[in-house]
Amino acid sequence: MLIDPRRIKHCRHCGTAVDYRVPDDDNRERAVCAGCGTIHYENPLNVVGTVPVWGEQVLLCKRAIEPRYGFWTLPAGFMELGETVAQGALRETTEEAGANIELEGLLTMLSVVRVGQVHLFYKARMLDTALDPGPETLEARLFHEHEVPWDEIAFRTVRETLQHFFACRRAGSAYPLHCGDI
Repeated sequence: MLIDPRRIKHCRHCGTAVDYRVPDDDNRERAVCAGCGTIHYENPLNVVGTVPVWGEQVLLCKRAIEPRYGFWTLPAGFMELGETVAQGALRETTEEAGANIELEGLLTMLSVVRVGQVHLFYKARMLDTALDPGPETLEARLFHEHEVPWDEIAFRTVRETLQHFFACRRAGSAYPLHCGDI
């Protein structure tokens, strides 16, 4: 499913129907209010999360919400206004897994153009194994690489992030930032 490029129907300022056209001094179609002239820009949403690590294990969460109810994912979600990428990743990890972590560095940045999102995952060190999953999570648990339920991973960005993490670990290398498009 592709993002509908004409999602805005009415002006957020005055409520008048918008027209899609290329404004002066621009190079692409935008939602332009026929009443007040406000130009409405639509930009990708950021999904932020972590790869929480305890020894040789990674923490995964079983989703209690759609999409992909009952599938496993890394703790992640939409970044909120007023927070940094790092703050959002910490918040999402706390909300979804109840894990106490310390961020170690950005691990992956994946563009998901068809749904208008950018997914950013940090490598994180778990400070203990206490977990208190929130309402969006059925279960949170630690997995060794050979135990990861690969056929039950919720999203391609999570699969690619985990594959990058484990490949770096097996190689005994640093964890360089992996960028890609999905």
